Amino acid sequence: MADELRLNLGALRSDMQLTLHTHHASRIWHGRPESEGQRRIVGLNGFVSIMARIKRGAEQDDPYSDWWMLKIEERLDGAKTRLQELRETVDHALAHIPRALTVGENLSVQPVKLPLFIGTQHGFLAVYLLADYDDLARRFLLAHHTALIDRDTLVQSLDEAAHVLRSLFMLAQRYRYSGATRDDFAANNAVARAAREKLGDLPQDVLEGTKRPRFAPPIIRRSALTDMAAPSYSPSPAPDVELEEALPELPLESAEDMARE
Repeated sequence: MADELRLNLGALRSDMQLTLHTHHASRIWHGRPESEGQRRIVGLNGFVSIMARIKRGAEQDDPYSDWWMLKIEERLDGAKTRLQELRETVDHALAHIPRALTVGENLSVQPVKLPLFIGTQHGFLAVYLLADYDDLARRFLLAHHTALIDRDTLVQSLDEAAHVLRSLFMLAQRYRYSGATRDDFAANNAVARAAREKLGDLPQDVLEGTKRPRFAPPIIRRSALTDMAAPSYSPSPAPDVELEEALPELPLESAEDMARE
């Protein structure tokens, strides 16, 4: 009876949504489509899809997927640190508001609420950064509105914060699945040699699996019989989070234009 109950249990689910108050953050969510003279910049929803592909590659014991995950984790940590430094800057400015003056938070009268469908820890870390950026943009706009910082400081700060996130997404955009496993490299077979020629050498500890990302998934081991019967693995792109109807496409602009909100 206990076994039957366990087998009948469904997967765990939790409803999640992200609330954004600024156009600055909504543009980071969507990114920029490819156009004449401008290459595509993925947004947060595209980053989530790429991280799902990297996770699937890491599950299949592709050392290059682990290596990309390590680089992205490092960039995530760096982005968090830089946004915190910018937060300290604006908090210092807002601390000069006289005690006799009460200033509430500047919140959108009609914020956008986005349902989230994220299957990787790195996707959630990026969502946290976007939420921080949205809050940071609101605080810088408030500091400028209350004459605590000038326009140049506002524009430079918002542009720098946006660049932190876009550079993270662009790094992930360079990921390519190698099609090789650590067993291939141990055997130095044709698959491993082709992957090394195409993607370059890896640090030895990553190649051997002694160093893996903080949020690396468990490696899925398959028997030799299964490998012979199953087609070769090639992770297909995960669908982007379906939020296009919730938030209309907006062109990316400089902070100078967006500061007019």
